[in-house]
Amino acid sequence: MKKLSLLLLTTAFTTTSVFAADVLNNSEWKTIDDETGKPKALVSFKQQANGTFTATISKSLDPNVEKGCNTCAGALKGKPLEGVTIVRNLKAVSAGKYDGGTILDPKSGKTYKMKAEVSPDGKKLQVRGYIGISALGRNQTWLRAN
Repeated sequence: MKKLSLLLLTTAFTTTSVFAADVLNNSEWKTIDDETGKPKALVSFKQQANGTFTATISKSLDPNVEKGCNTCAGALKGKPLEGVTIVRNLKAVSAGKYDGGTILDPKSGKTYKMKAEVSPDGKKLQVRGYIGISALGRNQTWLRAN
């Protein structure tokens, strides 16, 4: 009886752990320029110990884009774009839907509130950056790179 209980408990824990894995964790996305429609950068998401997500520019894809965050304030000013964390504190609100984060626009140096949603097929990430309320913002569609 003890062996059966231990087996059931282990199976329940393993099943819960598998379902707890989030689609955004350890994923990489290709950002697309709103104006040109061309790829700009690769952005990598990581889940933090507190359950929120951050995303960092892992590679610049556009040779015409400035390589430094020249419009950024504070410690980021002039830093190379590769390695800059542009998404912070993004929280999963349901399967494939996220809210409550912020996103840095390296082009303007401004930080906006953010929400995002992964498409049902997992190949697109709809990112919305906004000021105040979600209606006052803009969308970008990022493409899964891995």
